[in-house]
Amino acid sequence: MVELIAKSACEGLLPLSIGSVTAEEPEYAVMTSLSAFADPSALDAALSKAHGLELPLPGQSTSKGGLRCLWFGRDSVMLIGVAPDPALVEHGAVVDQSDAWARVTLSGAGAVDVLARLVPVDLRAAVFRLGQTARTQLGHMQASITRTAPDGFEIMVFRSMAGSLVHDLKRAMAAVSMRG
Repeated sequence: MVELIAKSACEGLLPLSIGSVTAEEPEYAVMTSLSAFADPSALDAALSKAHGLELPLPGQSTSKGGLRCLWFGRDSVMLIGVAPDPALVEHGAVVDQSDAWARVTLSGAGAVDVLARLVPVDLRAAVFRLGQTARTQLGHMQASITRTAPDGFEIMVFRSMAGSLVHDLKRAMAAVSMRG
């Protein structure tokens, strides 16, 4: 009988530190996409009752303790950090995404400079504030980027793109560190 071994998306690829920037894979977290059937306010109320989180506005995230809810596109959010309450299925599509995404944190004084080489979105703190999130291109990949700290971001790409993400980040981190 074959024994399967659970591996994270970035196992063997991270952590990585170059210059003032570090890329790491955060601890495993349950991830669930939520999409309202018809009335987003009903899903919002159910999410608030079950997990103490509100549905985020476009380009935003909400959080409470170790739980987060990210805007993830039109009429779609990603709940991170908790198994969804069964009552949510009455108000929207609830789909486990835990193994579908690679999650990487990028932190350090040069993190925004690294991402500036890879994404067409202005991620400077004056424009892209704490808690803001964007679905965008990162290199040739679709990504979700969320500012989680003054000099920190969480980046999510499809799991199959984990190697490409780390490769692109490594090259950009090296280029930024060489600037001095």
